[in-house]
Amino acid sequence: MSLAPLVLVDGSSYLYRAFHALPPLHTSRGLPTGAVKGVLNMLLSLRRQYPDSPFAVVFDAKGPTFRDELFEHYKSHRPPMPDDLRVQIEPLHACVKALGLPLLCIEGVEADDVIGTLARSSAAAERPVVISTGDKDMAQLVNGHIILVNTMTNPPTYMDSEGVTAKFGIGPELIIDYLALMGDKVDNIPGVPGVGEKTALGLLQGLGGGLDVIYANLEQVPALPIRGAKSLPAKLEEHREMAYLSYQLATIKTDVALDIGLDQLHPMPADREALIPLYRELEFKSWLDDLLREAKAAGAPAAGAPAAGSAATDAGDAETATPAPAAPEQRYETVLESAQFTAWLAKLEAAELFAFDTETTGLDAQQAELVGLSFAVSAHEAAYVPLTHSYMGVPEQLDRDTVLAALKPLLEDPAKAKVGQHAKYDINILARCGIEVRGVAFDTMLESYVLDSTATRHDMDSLALKYLGHGTIRFEDIAGKGAKQLTFDQIALEQAGPYAAEDADVTLRLHQTLWQQLQAVPALARVLTEIEMPLVPVLARIERHGALVDAKLLGQQSLELGEKMQQLQREAFELAGEEFNLASPKQLGAILYDKLGLPILSKTAKGQASTAESVLAELAEQGYALPQVLMDYRSVSKLKSTYTDRLPEQINPRTGRIHTSYHQAVTATGRLSSSDPNLQNIPIRTAEGRRIRQAFVAPAGYRLVAADYSQIELRIMAHLAQDEGLLDAFRHDRDVHRATAAEVFGVELEQVSTEQRRSAKAINFGLIYGMSAFGLAKQLGVERKQAQAYIDRYFARYPGVLAYMERTREQAAAQGYVETLFGRRLYLPEIHAKNGAMRKAAERTAINAPMQGTAADIIKRAMVAVDAWLPASGLDARMILQVHDELVLEVREDQVEALKAGLLPLMSGAAALDVPLLVEAGVGSNWDEAH
Repeated sequence: MSLAPLVLVDGSSYLYRAFHALPPLHTSRGLPTGAVKGVLNMLLSLRRQYPDSPFAVVFDAKGPTFRDELFEHYKSHRPPMPDDLRVQIEPLHACVKALGLPLLCIEGVEADDVIGTLARSSAAAERPVVISTGDKDMAQLVNGHIILVNTMTNPPTYMDSEGVTAKFGIGPELIIDYLALMGDKVDNIPGVPGVGEKTALGLLQGLGGGLDVIYANLEQVPALPIRGAKSLPAKLEEHREMAYLSYQLATIKTDVALDIGLDQLHPMPADREALIPLYRELEFKSWLDDLLREAKAAGAPAAGAPAAGSAATDAGDAETATPAPAAPEQRYETVLESAQFTAWLAKLEAAELFAFDTETTGLDAQQAELVGLSFAVSAHEAAYVPLTHSYMGVPEQLDRDTVLAALKPLLEDPAKAKVGQHAKYDINILARCGIEVRGVAFDTMLESYVLDSTATRHDMDSLALKYLGHGTIRFEDIAGKGAKQLTFDQIALEQAGPYAAEDADVTLRLHQTLWQQLQAVPALARVLTEIEMPLVPVLARIERHGALVDAKLLGQQSLELGEKMQQLQREAFELAGEEFNLASPKQLGAILYDKLGLPILSKTAKGQASTAESVLAELAEQGYALPQVLMDYRSVSKLKSTYTDRLPEQINPRTGRIHTSYHQAVTATGRLSSSDPNLQNIPIRTAEGRRIRQAFVAPAGYRLVAADYSQIELRIMAHLAQDEGLLDAFRHDRDVHRATAAEVFGVELEQVSTEQRRSAKAINFGLIYGMSAFGLAKQLGVERKQAQAYIDRYFARYPGVLAYMERTREQAAAQGYVETLFGRRLYLPEIHAKNGAMRKAAERTAINAPMQGTAADIIKRAMVAVDAWLPASGLDARMILQVHDELVLEVREDQVEALKAGLLPLMSGAAALDVPLLVEAGVGSNWDEAH
C-alpha cells in the first residue's frame, strides 16, 4: 500500500504572490484581506486534493538567518514589506492554525530550508513529497520522490525531474550551480557579474557539470558556443569566491534541527470556535455562513456571536462583541388554533414594537399572493400564521379573511410601532389584501444601509451573518433550487414555520443591534427617521399605481429598431468585407485586428484583444468607421431588447400598467435605483431613447407633469464650497456655464461662443466628478496641456471650489468617510490604499459623493413633502415616476396649473441652500413631451 504524500506548502511564497497577483480586497473597515483569502483558497483546495496526507504550511520567521551572516547584503535591496501585506500575516497565521493545519516558523533559517529538511527526510523514508510553491529555487529539491506543484496557475502545474529539465534545460542537480552563476536579483544573490541566464546554461550544458567541473576546466570555456566565451575564463576566475559564496546562499539546507517529526504533521479537525470570529472579522461571508450552518446542524453555539444590542465604538465598525456563553432557546410557534392566534394578537397589542413579515408565492409585490404572516415580539420569540398553504396533507389553517380582519386595526394603527426587513414589499402585499399598513417605524435593511451603505449587502441573510453571527435558514434549503423549486405555499409547515418565524425574529434582533449603533451618531439616526423611513410608504404608493405605457407604440418602435439594426449590420458587413456575428467578441476581434489591422488598445484577462465598448469608442475617435457602426448597433440592440421588446411584457394584466420597483439600499450615495424595468438608464440624448419615453403616456383626460431640479449638483457645490463667484452666478440666475466660460476664457459674458459654453459645461461637471486634465482633454478634443490650463484658470477664478476639494480630501483621509448636507455618510475604505490608482479613485468619490448624496437626500425629502401635500390639496394627481433629479406626476388636465403652483415651491423648499434650488416643470401627453 503506497503512502499518502507529505504536502509542504511554501506559505511565504504564496503570501507574496497572492498579494501582488490577486485583486485587492478590503473589509468594510478598510482591513486588507486579499492575500489571506488567496492563500486560504489555495490551502483548502490542496487539502481537498490530498485529504489523507500529512501537511505543513511553512512561513519565514522574523529576524536574520544564517545567510545574512554569510553575506551582509543578502536580500538587502528588497523594499520593505508593504503595510497592506504586513497586516495580513497575523490573521493568515491564525486562520491556518484554526483550520487545523500544522504551521511552522523556524528562526534563523528560511521557509525553504524547513521545507527542504522535511522533504529530504521524508524522501529518505521513501514517502512521496509534494511541495506547493512558485519559487524556482525549490527545483533543486526535486528527485524521484519529490515533485513541485504551483497551485496559483490555472490549471495547477506539476514539475518532476523531467519537468525541471524541460523548464530550465538542466536537471535538478544543477539548479544550485545555475543560480550561483547567474545570481538571483530577488534575493540579491550576486552570482558572477556578466553571467546571465543563457551564459550560465551554456556553461553547465557545455561542460556537463556544476561549479567544480567548470572551474576545473576553464581552458575549455573559450571553445563553447557562448557569446563572449573567450573572456569568460578570466571573469569566472576573478569572481570564483563570489560564485562559491552564491552557491552557499542558493543552497537550501536539508539538515535543519527540527523538534517536530513527520508523525506530528497530520492535520487536526478545524477549530470552528476559533474560525468563526476570524472569518467574521475578515468578512469572509460565504465561509462564515458555512461554518455557522455546520454549528447549527451540530447543535453548537456560534462562537463569537455578537450580543444583540451591544454597542459599537463607531457607526462604521462591524459588530464584534464578546462571545455569548450559549445560544438562547428559540421559541417559535406555527399558529393553527384560534386560541393560539388570540394569544399572539394580545402579545402584539401589548408590545411596544413588534416585527412582522409576509410569506408569498413570489417576489413581484404587484402579483405575488399572500401565503402567511410572521411576527416577533421579543428576541428569539416568534410565530408564523399560515393562511394558504396548499400541499397534500396540509393541516387545517385559520381562515384567511378572519385573520386579516383581526390584524387590520393593529397593522393600520400609526401609533403601533412596527419593524420590517424591506418592509415596502410587505406593505404592497398587504395593500392588495385591503390593509394599509401604517406605523412602520423601522426597516432593518435601511438601518444597515444608513449605518454604512458600503459595508455589506443589506439582505437579511447578509445582515444576520454580519451583525448577529447567525446563519439563517435559506429559502433554497426548504424550497429547493432551479426549475423544481417550490413556491412557499407548497412547503410543508414543519419547514415553513421555523423559516418564517426566524425571518421575524432576526428582523427584531437586527433592529435592536442596528438602532443602538445609529443612535450613537444622531445625524445618521435622523437620516433614517426623517428621510428614509418616511419615503418607504411613498415609494410603495408609486409602485402600486404604476405608469401607463402604449404597447402598440412600443411594438412599432421595436419594428423600426429592428430595421435599424439590419441596416447597421449591412454597413458593418460592407466595411468588414464579409459577414460575421456582430455579437461574437471572437469573430469581431478577428475582423478588427487580424483582417483590418486596427491598433490593439487593450487586452482581456485571457490576453485577447479587447472589443469592449470603451475600446470601440476610442477606435471610433481615432477615425475608424467600423467601431462606430458597431457601437451604434449595440446601442440600438440594447434599446430594443431592454425596452421596446420587454416593456410590453412587463405590463401587469391586473392593472394594465408597468410597476417598476424602487430600491433605497443599493447605490452607495443614497440615490434611488429601479428595476423591472430599470427606468434610470433610458437614454435622453438620443432620438431613439426619447421615443421610448414617448411610450409612457397619460390616460385620457390627464396630463403628465415632469418637474426637474436644474443643475442641482452644481448648486450644491456652490453651497458646500462657498465660492463667491459660483454663489453670485446662481443668486443672479445667470447661465452658470456661460459665466464659467467668461471666467475661464477671459471674455465678456455676451461674447461667449457656443463652443466655449460647451467646454465650460464639461469643466463644470467634469471637475465635480474628479475629472483629470487627461480626461478633460479627451472630452474636449484638445491637448492635455491646454486642458490643464483651463482647469488652472477655473480654480484661479473659483478658489473656493479648489479649497473645498482639498478640504474634503483631508477630511476623508482623517475620518474615513464624507457626509452629505443632511449627515448621510459614505465610508471610503480605500482612502488609505497604498495603490495610488485606488486611493485617487477614493478621493474622487470623496469629492463627488457629498454632492450626489445631498441631491439624493433633497429629492427624497421633496417626494415625502409632495406625497403629504397631495391628499390635502384635493387634486386628482399622483406621483408615478422618479428618475435621477426628476419627478413625474399624473394629473387631471384641468388641474395642471394648480398642481404646478403647489409642486414647485415644495420641491424648491426641500433644502435651504445659499443659492436658489431651481425647479423646471414641463407638461405633456407623454413623458418625453413633458420633460
